[in-house]
Amino acid sequence: MDKLIRNGTVIDGTGEVIQNGVVAIKGDKIAAIGPAADFIGIDTEEVIDAEGGYVMPGLIDTHVHMMMEIKDVRETLVTPFSMRFYEALTYMHRTLNAGITTVRDAGFADLGVKQAIETGLISGPRMQISVNPLTITGGHGDNWMVSDMDLTNRAYPGFPSGVCDGPEQVRQKVREMLRAGADIIKVHATGGVMSPTDHPEFTQFSMEELRIIVNEAAYRKGCKVMAHAQGTEGIKQAVRAGIHSIEHGIYLDDEAIELMLEHGTYLVPTLLAPVSVVEASETNEHMPAYAVDKAKEVMEIHQSSVAKAYEAGVKIAMGTDAGVMAHGTNLRELALMCDIGMSPMEAILASTKIAAECLGWDDRIGTIAEGKLADLVIVQENPLENIVSLADTNTVRTVIQGGNVKKQLTAEASFIN
Repeated sequence: MDKLIRNGTVIDGTGEVIQNGVVAIKGDKIAAIGPAADFIGIDTEEVIDAEGGYVMPGLIDTHVHMMMEIKDVRETLVTPFSMRFYEALTYMHRTLNAGITTVRDAGFADLGVKQAIETGLISGPRMQISVNPLTITGGHGDNWMVSDMDLTNRAYPGFPSGVCDGPEQVRQKVREMLRAGADIIKVHATGGVMSPTDHPEFTQFSMEELRIIVNEAAYRKGCKVMAHAQGTEGIKQAVRAGIHSIEHGIYLDDEAIELMLEHGTYLVPTLLAPVSVVEASETNEHMPAYAVDKAKEVMEIHQSSVAKAYEAGVKIAMGTDAGVMAHGTNLRELALMCDIGMSPMEAILASTKIAAECLGWDDRIGTIAEGKLADLVIVQENPLENIVSLADTNTVRTVIQGGNVKKQLTAEASFIN
């Protein structure tokens, strides 16, 4: 064995808890897990003392924007294009520091960013990427302003434009995103809070267009589709079209929930997103007035919709929309999930096992099990008794990704790049 984690309570991501448990690591994989009595006399090169803490699988955020963080539009206009790549290094650092070892990027990270992490050139969470979301002209994702200024993320080599209208254009754009290295296709099926010229209830793309997107992604590369979907009709169209996960799901009615159950569609609530928009408006001028007004309008409706979906048994995977709020604050989402009725254990499972299933990576991450990647976190406080504690990155004492220690807080705090 390369490493043994001892002297901790193991919350394994399946709902089981092992008091005084041990996790053994060999290379980048978990070699064994069990009670301490099973590991007496086992030789190891390194012992990591959990110091009475709690050992969990590396956490997973299924909806982030690793290449952005909302800032004042005036600052955006005078910031050189290449700065976003260097700023992202800080965002990745904060994300790992919070105990999140894997993310699904919902827009704007390209293949080079993913490969830089995979090759060890930079340190960051393991990534699935969607490259650039597909959007209609004038829809969510088309940041044309009434001044005739266009703030849309501009296309560059390896990052195609996502604006498309009509069956043939959406088919071409799916092919372009797949060519650019997308692991999943992201589509804006409705308007949104952060877009300047639409509303969350506005429906984008026809049923024909959505089905083309789903079928083309599956046919070309076996990829699934995630949909920014906030309005009721747009959510229903997305589910009927065969979309894999609904992001946000603000206006869910009973029919939409029944459709999600029928199709096995995941819900990624991002409860933190509208909350953070409103909070930011109270402390700075980064959020445009149109976004703040819409966030205030939808916040309670959003929470009520997600609560109904949870009570009905819809599969919920943790996602935050990090980038709309500061990266590294992601785990505030878990307390919000508990506020709508989930237990702390259910919130943890949504951030581990179920999130891994949503990504299609449950064979390698999401639970502490023999043969899976050694993505682990050790937290100081019991999250089953105080889920809010996870929002404090100082509670996250150790982060291990693929068997490598990325963070180790001791008497003198350290973060390992």
